[in-house]
Amino acid sequence: MGIAIKGRGATSHLAGRFESTVSEAVDDGWGLDESDEFAAGRLRTEVRAETARSIISRNSSPDIGFSQSVNPYRGCEHGCSYCFARPSHAYLNLSPGLDFETKLFAKTNAPQLLRKEFSRPGYVPQPIALGINTDAYQPIERKFKLTRQLIEVMAETRHPFSLITKNALVERDIDLLAPLAAQKLVSVHFSVTSLDPHLSARLEPRASAPHARLRAMKRVSDAGIPVGVMVAPVIPWINDSELEAVLEAAHDAGARTAGYVLLRLPLEVAPLFRDWLDAHHPDRAAHVMSTINQLRGGKDYDSQFGTRMRGQGVYADLLANRFKLARRRIGFDVQNSHWPKLDCSLFQKPLPPKVDSPQGSLF
Repeated sequence: MGIAIKGRGATSHLAGRFESTVSEAVDDGWGLDESDEFAAGRLRTEVRAETARSIISRNSSPDIGFSQSVNPYRGCEHGCSYCFARPSHAYLNLSPGLDFETKLFAKTNAPQLLRKEFSRPGYVPQPIALGINTDAYQPIERKFKLTRQLIEVMAETRHPFSLITKNALVERDIDLLAPLAAQKLVSVHFSVTSLDPHLSARLEPRASAPHARLRAMKRVSDAGIPVGVMVAPVIPWINDSELEAVLEAAHDAGARTAGYVLLRLPLEVAPLFRDWLDAHHPDRAAHVMSTINQLRGGKDYDSQFGTRMRGQGVYADLLANRFKLARRRIGFDVQNSHWPKLDCSLFQKPLPPKVDSPQGSLF
């Protein structure tokens, strides 16, 4: 059973699937030193600069609404216990558990790489989703400002993009986003898991509190930027009862399109989430996982296209009907008829970097 660690979503350094050896902590009877950062709940965040080799990720998944994405960071300090991206840290020989949220990588050359990609002779613009695998506005963005620099590149080239975040830091960049929205070059979605700050603090300990997200949503919307909401993830018997309340609060804050995603537990996320349940909701852990198994064909997860985002069975059908009824009743743009389609026709390749002329003496 995992032990809750203040300010962190995972409860252990779960070994990744590629590890050849596994370490296991054993109580030797001496107790833990209060100065030990793990014991004291003070796991510190480490950020390493990374020189990335590429910056645009491409996919052809039929149930994802974008074909290109850019992630300025690896790992995410938000620490969401359910994050589907956690298994990516295994490729770095790091734990998808606590390492994913404490050992982060900043792709410091991301803006330069994006400019280079846009400059390629055969590049064809398609909307880019900014911050998908990890949140582009996680706390370290305050220092590194990579997301803002990427937005500046897209503003210069008039390249369309979308954002999804659970951090109110997006407000910082309204000065860049508002002019782009006027040209149909950007939209912003907020992920809202719960309106309960106590539950949110356990599920996603370093993301912005729910009220802060709604406040940011209102300010972004008031600036003329199209705003949507994703109720994600919906977790049976944890936050599923809040579906309608989250949609209502988001609509009041200016969201005009909405979606939801059922909890996904690929690879190492499944044991990590089971540990989280045992640490925070031991009374209902078995019931939660039993329902998830029913939704996933008897397994913790089923990656099949078409159902991986929604699940299958009676519960999945009831959830889908609740969402459809609430979305229509509350007044969301069901057909997305008023949701602006991002415009690719304005794209212009970056100007070549200026080269200073040598200042030689003429005499």
